[in-house]
Amino acid sequence: AARGAKVVVLDMSDDKGKALADEIGGAFCHADVTNTDDVIAAIETAKEMGPLRVLVNCAGIGWATRTIGRDGQYESAHDLDVFTKVISVNLIGTFNCIRLAATAMSQTEPLDEYNERGAIVNTASVAAYDGQIGQASYSASKGGVVGMTLPVARDLAAVGVRVNCIAPGLIDTPIYGQGE
Repeated sequence: AARGAKVVVLDMSDDKGKALADEIGGAFCHADVTNTDDVIAAIETAKEMGPLRVLVNCAGIGWATRTIGRDGQYESAHDLDVFTKVISVNLIGTFNCIRLAATAMSQTEPLDEYNERGAIVNTASVAAYDGQIGQASYSASKGGVVGMTLPVARDLAAVGVRVNCIAPGLIDTPIYGQGE
């Protein structure tokens, strides 16, 4: 936004998402990245502001949960619903945004003689490579983001959409209890 890009902020947190969008002069869309209709609505909002050229995927959730419980009972093993939810948001939600945003990007006119139409940045985590105790679901989800980036980049190269992945270390975000 500081360099002139028109930005749409997608978030589940209406207060924080709207505050950020207002701060940067952008638009806010309440969106669950796993909900196709929500993501399409956000993309359509972006298209009203100009051609969609960039997607930054950075949705992420996680709970520190050990694989087995201290008592050795089946009931205390890692909750499968929690594991599924983390994979759904972090990995499947990322792919959902990619597939829909890339579709919109593919409909735009190329920017140059190299057929460039847009760029996608996926946010993984150092946990994709070096997960800690209790990070099985989070590490698996971010490892999946790393693993899908190259094949998706190869796939989207045909329509001029570049895809890269970053894997930052610890960042002060709400996933760690602060994020202020």
